Amino acid sequence: MASVLTLQAGARKISVNDGLFIDGEFVPSVSGKKFAVVNPSTGDKVCEVFEGAATDVDKAVAAAKKAFPAWRRLPSRDRATWMRKIVEELEAHADDIAHLESLDNGKPLKDARAVDVPMLIETFRFYASFADKLEGATYETEWNDMSFTRREPIGVCGAIIPWNFPILMLAWKTAPALACGNTQVLKSSEKTPLSALYFAQLMKNIGLPEGVFNLVSGFGPEVGAPLAAHQDVRKIGFTGSVPTARRIMALAAESNLKKVTLELGGKSPNIIFDDADLDLAVASATAGIYFNHGQVCSAGSRIFVQEGIYDEFVKRFVVAAGKIRLGDQFGENTDQGPQVDEIQFNKILGYVEEGKKEGATVACGGTRVGDKGYFIAPTLLTGCQDTHKVVREEIFGPVGVCLKFSTEEEVIERANNSNYGLAAALFTTNLSRAFRVEKALEAGSVWVNCYNKFDVRIPFGGYKESGFGREMSSYAIDSFTQIKAVRITL
Repeated sequence: MASVLTLQAGARKISVNDGLFIDGEFVPSVSGKKFAVVNPSTGDKVCEVFEGAATDVDKAVAAAKKAFPAWRRLPSRDRATWMRKIVEELEAHADDIAHLESLDNGKPLKDARAVDVPMLIETFRFYASFADKLEGATYETEWNDMSFTRREPIGVCGAIIPWNFPILMLAWKTAPALACGNTQVLKSSEKTPLSALYFAQLMKNIGLPEGVFNLVSGFGPEVGAPLAAHQDVRKIGFTGSVPTARRIMALAAESNLKKVTLELGGKSPNIIFDDADLDLAVASATAGIYFNHGQVCSAGSRIFVQEGIYDEFVKRFVVAAGKIRLGDQFGENTDQGPQVDEIQFNKILGYVEEGKKEGATVACGGTRVGDKGYFIAPTLLTGCQDTHKVVREEIFGPVGVCLKFSTEEEVIERANNSNYGLAAALFTTNLSRAFRVEKALEAGSVWVNCYNKFDVRIPFGGYKESGFGREMSSYAIDSFTQIKAVRITL
């Protein structure tokens, strides 16, 4: 049977249930199999949790399907009340969530406290305000007709979340789904299952109706694929890699043509013009690539610098990168923690070696730090060509490439020469240039004189192979509702 584990997360002891959360209860997987959770700072096993499979997905979807009629018919003000209860419970346990997120993912505790958890809470608060404000429209058609539209929930929504921002991605997919009257089955990443399990416990604590939220921990082929292919799942949302997204789309098409939203990778250009505030540009560019150990889909990994300031920019960037302090995620002075696991660690260092073979110069970093855990020094590669693998492919680690450009027209063409289109940024003091360039960039988010600046009121999503659909903001409501048109002849 499922049991409660007591985990040491920094200075805190936190209780987490190791079971799957189905129909309001923690249960073991049908197979009884478990998988290990590892602390990326040490490589040591933290605990084991139950591993789901297709039969567990079937049980979770059945519970969500059973709960849907009552949840969708609940008066919208009552759903809003439930959402506010979730906010209150999250606020009451905010620091436990931050500690678990740091333990699981390796991100510095100060970042989890300052970014992940506050935005988690704000996301649920934001959609609590939408739960009782879903509106349709009326139309003047004919004298004896009454015509209107109504937003209705979709049904059982599946969600597959990544390991880089586990609890925040849970919020982005769960909050709008529940607010709109849907029920949900969520698959957490096998690399970082703990904060989702803790969230499930909080839902049990507040008495959220059984089956409204369900959680199946496990691996992609065993849990993600059956969820994407399930006939009773009407919508699937995924954040992760392009190859996995292609498989999810195929499974959705082969089953019931369920609605799909995707937030995928990026190779985002960060353009520094020669009139930029150089101190601001350097500080923003280092944060833009190294925040969360470089494990950010919108990371500014292609840094384009105009030729007149290129050498000075690289010099200052290397100095700034050298000041980033690596260490245990619970250390008070830690700026950058470890990569999430050995697989990702080896992949990143492999890209660095590939870059060197293609002719890149390692301006800083490029090596392992320490002999324990999965730490990589903040890395900058120079002397790269746009055709190089390190310039074309998403590395998903603390590795940036610095590229020289001459003109505005040139850099726009090169910045857009990518299969990705998740984000972009530019630094300039010329307002006219700022507007010209942001209009020309093919990206779902463009930051001007800042980087990775998020707000739950602002939509986030990609162009091209960076996906479709939008997270956050009122635009996300479209992904979790369907429009019914009604015409009545009087």
